[in-house]
Amino acid sequence: MAQNLVNALSIGSLNALIAIGIALLFSIMGLINFAHGELIMIGGYALLWFAALPFAVTAVLVVAVVIGCALAMERVAFRSVRGASGETLLMTSFALSLFVQGGVLLFEGPNPQSADVLGSLGASVEVAGLSVGKLDLAIVGVTAVLLLGLAWFLRATPLGVQMRAAAEDFRMARALGVRANLVVAGAFGVSGAFAAIAAIFLIARTGTLTPAMGLGPVLTGFVAIVLGGLGRLWAAALGAFVLALLSVMLQAYLPSGMAAYRDALVYLGIAVILMFRPHGIAGRPGAVRV
Repeated sequence: MAQNLVNALSIGSLNALIAIGIALLFSIMGLINFAHGELIMIGGYALLWFAALPFAVTAVLVVAVVIGCALAMERVAFRSVRGASGETLLMTSFALSLFVQGGVLLFEGPNPQSADVLGSLGASVEVAGLSVGKLDLAIVGVTAVLLLGLAWFLRATPLGVQMRAAAEDFRMARALGVRANLVVAGAFGVSGAFAAIAAIFLIARTGTLTPAMGLGPVLTGFVAIVLGGLGRLWAAALGAFVLALLSVMLQAYLPSGMAAYRDALVYLGIAVILMFRPHGIAGRPGAVRV
């Protein structure tokens, strides 16, 4: 049980990185950005482009590339439809996702590619009698630092406070002098940074890249947000950990003949939770809260 909890914590941390990036934009703009998966995919391919450099340099460049792409998405695709209906924003994100995926497919080809990232963390260490992978420890540690850093940013910096105000009431925040372009661009930049870090750890886990690799993570992130509760960042992280816990525990304790039904049972469990908590475990309509 303890070993499974450790595994769930690691997977949940990775899910949380993805979910927070999506939830931040939803809190401010009401946008479920399905193109967030393409930011993760771009981060994965950027790891290949800069693979010859020392890893620290590569990681900085990957984060810079993904943030740049996120800001370009906001400026080119989403700024012109800001304030439009949720349906329009959703279709815009789908169209952008397909466009970016098609562009990468054109230049990189459809075949899977492999990448060796953080190979030095492939070993395990003994912690309190448990075998814990160094990569798992890195994922949990970095996620904890990023979540604490985001909490500090939202509460202690002028831009963070403006983002929280915009999440409470975007129109009122603009009327009071909050610069909408700066706030939305900042949200996209933070979202891109989280996507880049998630891409690094995702490739370190799987070692495989494809143009469609962002679809699975973005769907997982969206489910985590709904499960935790729309409107609160910490609820999105909570949903990510609960989703990972359900998945790991079912994988560990289902009879071998039912292992193929794990995902179906996970979503059945989510449906049951939402029957009793329609807004998610900790959700409510409202602001960015950490």
